[in-house]
Amino acid sequence: MSIHLIRDLDDLHRMLLTMCARVEEMIHSAVDALHKPNYDRAKQIMAADDEVDRMDVQVEEECLKLLALHQPVAIDLRRITTVLKIGGELERVADLGVSIAERACGIVSCPQISVPENMKDMSRQALDMLHRSIDAYVHLDVRTAREVCVQDETIDELNRIIIDELTQLMKANPELVEPALHLFSASRQIERIADHATNIAEDVVYLVQGEIIRHRNRFTKVS
Repeated sequence: MSIHLIRDLDDLHRMLLTMCARVEEMIHSAVDALHKPNYDRAKQIMAADDEVDRMDVQVEEECLKLLALHQPVAIDLRRITTVLKIGGELERVADLGVSIAERACGIVSCPQISVPENMKDMSRQALDMLHRSIDAYVHLDVRTAREVCVQDETIDELNRIIIDELTQLMKANPELVEPALHLFSASRQIERIADHATNIAEDVVYLVQGEIIRHRNRFTKVS
């Protein structure tokens, strides 16, 4: 590997880590805004999405430049393509943060409804999955990446439970349909954050082992 490629890969790695940190910060703020509705905080999150969009474009442009200049192979090619894919996943996570913030704005004016406790648990687990998937990338930790994939099933089950509870709430209290729909949507968006964390974890497995595990049965014993 040339010294120029090493330097450029290091720069690309730092760019992605900066994007990771910004997206994690956004999602934490969005979840806080949902559980403690705050209109001003929600608006700040919406504004922060523009910064993440710029980072996404910058990461993609850098990846394409490295592919054109260095024509990498093997692990170097996998690293660049993985960064390109992770950048896209992070941008979508940031979009979900904006959507959650918008849902938070929707329930600010309705104190009669509160965020279900199991939604708080689901939020914590989804944030943990996102953080651990990023850590798995940083440390090239396949075991953690595969554990994140397995954890996604727990989030899916919590989402199903929450949707059922909100459906029953709306049937029993028609006047709460509008705010309950905001929570309904927020639950789906939190579940999608876990999906993107899973995608990042799958990308880590590909980066380290060259194995594409997407669409396979991920719920096997972690080796």
